[in-house]
Amino acid sequence: MRPTKYTTELGEQVIELMYQGLSIEEVCYELKICKQTFYNWCEQHPEFLDSKKKGLDFSQGWWMKQGRVNLENQKFNSTLFYMNMKNRFGWTDKQQIDQKQTNIDLSSLTTEEIRELLNED
Repeated sequence: MRPTKYTTELGEQVIELMYQGLSIEEVCYELKICKQTFYNWCEQHPEFLDSKKKGLDFSQGWWMKQGRVNLENQKFNSTLFYMNMKNRFGWTDKQQIDQKQTNIDLSSLTTEEIRELLNED
């Protein structure tokens, strides 16, 4: 088995890099490690996992600040920003669901009548 490149200082590097908005993939690039190594370290070193979690929060904060600061900037690519936030941080489009509620007294219906009601659109 090869010796590991892991040191406890790497967790601080992860936090600092992600504080600048970097993704996990970019952090791996900067640390010259593959993504699987990054995730292995998360499993093997609880302090590294904590750094990753903190870093993800900081990265999202950095990107949210970019959106807020650039609200009135005509050159800001809002579509690219939106897609980045949606894909990296799980933003979703708001969906409105209209439900019809009908109160029916089921006590006087037969089982067959209830089944028919349930199958109606």
